[in-house]
Amino acid sequence: MGMLDGKVAFITGGASGIGKGTALRFAREGASVTIADMQRAEGEEVRAEIEKLGAKALFIEIDVADAQSVEKAVNQTVETFGKLDIVFANAGINGVWAPIEELQPEEWDKTLGINLKGTYLTVHFAVPHLKKNGGGSIIITSSVNGNRTFSNPGASAYSSSKAGQVAFMKMIALELGRHNIRANAVCPGAIETNIDARTEKRDTDRIGIKVEMPEGSPALHEGHGEPIDVADTCLFLASDLSRHVSGVDIYVDGGASLLR
Repeated sequence: MGMLDGKVAFITGGASGIGKGTALRFAREGASVTIADMQRAEGEEVRAEIEKLGAKALFIEIDVADAQSVEKAVNQTVETFGKLDIVFANAGINGVWAPIEELQPEEWDKTLGINLKGTYLTVHFAVPHLKKNGGGSIIITSSVNGNRTFSNPGASAYSSSKAGQVAFMKMIALELGRHNIRANAVCPGAIETNIDARTEKRDTDRIGIKVEMPEGSPALHEGHGEPIDVADTCLFLASDLSRHVSGVDIYVDGGASLLR
């Protein structure tokens, strides 16, 4: 018997990294899963992997910054599986990291549009279904950046979006509590994904922020984690084990951000 038997999960950014790891983890615990992502080929591969596990899965191509795209994906999930229990607003980008005077308005807008507006849209369209279902769990992927650490030069847009996600989560946790809907955030640190490869950094060396970690970091695993480490935390937040946990940001970084 799985921890999520009979549950339906909607995961944005589910085709790779933390989203993929969590989709597979949820499926192994009995959940039916929608993988909502822009990466069609990768998303279909995750869907196939889940079905090999004996669970139900659906891939939907989505732009989380577009209201119609998100609404359609959420509605299609409910039409396919009959309800919605778990919402994992995970899609995000690092975007452009550059000195503030060089960071362009359209670059700021893109990062905030995907990371923060995308989170809002996902929750906005999912909440009516969670209420109809009698409750559920909302999980948001934020970050140590913007909440506990501010040492990445040029990451003003990214950090602002991540801080905004935590504030948003805490507001909706109170708003939705009477409807038996929990809202929490995971704040990963150095997790092995491919998101860094898609980060554009310009002239960040000129900013002058430099942090040197002590040799042999005292953090767990020297602060380095895998997607499964975040997925297991999400499993706790999605399951009934977290039935009295809401409005909490959980740092999944082995304690490394305490050094900064």
